[in-house]
Amino acid sequence: MKSLTILLLFFCAVEAIAQNPVGVFDNHLDIGNPKIRGSAKFDSVTQAYDIAGGGYNIWFNRDEFQFLYKKISGDFLLTADFEFTGDTVNAVGHRKIGWMVRESTDEGAANINACKHFNGLTVLQWRPYRGMFMRDPEDEIFFAKQGGQTIQVQRMGKKVSMWIAHPGEPLQFVGSHEMDGMKDSVLVGIYICSHDSNVLAHARVWNVRIDRQIQNDFSSNPNFKATPVRDELGSRLEILDVADGSRKVIHEAAGRFEAPNWMPDGKHLLFNEKGSLYTISVDGGMPQKLNTGTVDHNNNDHVISFDGKMLGISSHREGLAGGGSTIYVMPLSGGNPRQITQKTPSYLHGWSPNGKELVFVAMRDEKVYNIYKVSPDDGREVQLTFNKTGHVDGPEYSPDGKYIYYNANPTGTMQIWRMKPDGSGKEQMTFDSYHNWFPHISPDGKWMAFISFQPDINPDDHPSYKKVMLRLMPLTTGGGPRVIAYLYGGQGTVNVPSWSPDGKKIAFVSNF
Repeated sequence: MKSLTILLLFFCAVEAIAQNPVGVFDNHLDIGNPKIRGSAKFDSVTQAYDIAGGGYNIWFNRDEFQFLYKKISGDFLLTADFEFTGDTVNAVGHRKIGWMVRESTDEGAANINACKHFNGLTVLQWRPYRGMFMRDPEDEIFFAKQGGQTIQVQRMGKKVSMWIAHPGEPLQFVGSHEMDGMKDSVLVGIYICSHDSNVLAHARVWNVRIDRQIQNDFSSNPNFKATPVRDELGSRLEILDVADGSRKVIHEAAGRFEAPNWMPDGKHLLFNEKGSLYTISVDGGMPQKLNTGTVDHNNNDHVISFDGKMLGISSHREGLAGGGSTIYVMPLSGGNPRQITQKTPSYLHGWSPNGKELVFVAMRDEKVYNIYKVSPDDGREVQLTFNKTGHVDGPEYSPDGKYIYYNANPTGTMQIWRMKPDGSGKEQMTFDSYHNWFPHISPDGKWMAFISFQPDINPDDHPSYKKVMLRLMPLTTGGGPRVIAYLYGGQGTVNVPSWSPDGKKIAFVSNF
């Protein structure tokens, strides 16, 4: 009877531990019974975590630290911003924060962790099997002691890799290791260790994203614009504060939705899902379907006119070239769309500020896409680019109407360009090894936001489910682009203008 009582108490304790979620994590607890207990709090408004942890170390053959974790299997991508807080004067240099992939909550469990020390030392370290001593490559990689850094960890098969970045900078590779003996189902999460049993270390962690990854390649299709992408992963609708880089998730779905526009009232967003258009409050809630009449194969090319009265859409017509994408216009409040283009495929991307022209990409007699503009009144098309090879996309007017910004790859990498509305004066704006797509100009005309794919992507393509960056570039003061978000996404992330009316925020879609 006594044994049964002890057993019941044990299972009750385990159940109590399991029912301690915080934010996106299933649980948080102290590993290894540190002398001073740690803690974790989640702010639902900022979607940030304040964590505290003690512990002698995460080293040798046993660990002590505070751990927030989620159980996951397969390939994944972990991304978050980390910053030490609290007492940063008397802090031990080797107190540490970061991401951890761990087999269990046992103090000696096999694990691999991406570690940033208070003194700036940054390393990927691992314990191959339970009870073994911790290993690391003994690289002396140091980042700034103070301030926040983005830390990213990826598992593909057995290989675990780590990157880190200062604010605004591309991620820098730190290291990788094959965890041959690690189970498929693991605990992944954020951690903190004081490296001093008699004190607590404190940190703030924000922009926390745990994303599944797939190895399917949705790129390298010459007609990719007309090729549907299967629903493989979920979608998040996020709002980014441009000033400080903080992100907030306002809506999630298990399937695929894409391409948010910011509505003129500043209080709602518009996006497409499974051929329909929906609006949603910037505070979240239930999406509301927008009436588009009989036009119900809408894709992610929907654009609101500068005066906020009209909506331009691209929708597919069955049995036509390139999937039959056709441009229509309709009242933003909903109604029956009016067809503008007769030839297909035509993909809308922008209105002129005066509302008298739409700018779009299309394939006509040639075998490549070029940029055109069309009058919504008479449907007369004017060709603006005359490429015979390569690809152009994403044309969008600047708010003052002086330029059309777009992306093109005449140099072998996809870069941002601009031209005058008549197609003259073509000028390259970005010069780097990334493939840059979909320029969106801020309402005041001072900034350009765009998405950047890694150099190994087909420059003619903007595939789904890839590691990408959102970057911001000044247009009036000079200077190069800076990173404002690292995410898992691509096609459908920012295909359309997505600045808030006040120019302080950007909406986008990420995948998980």
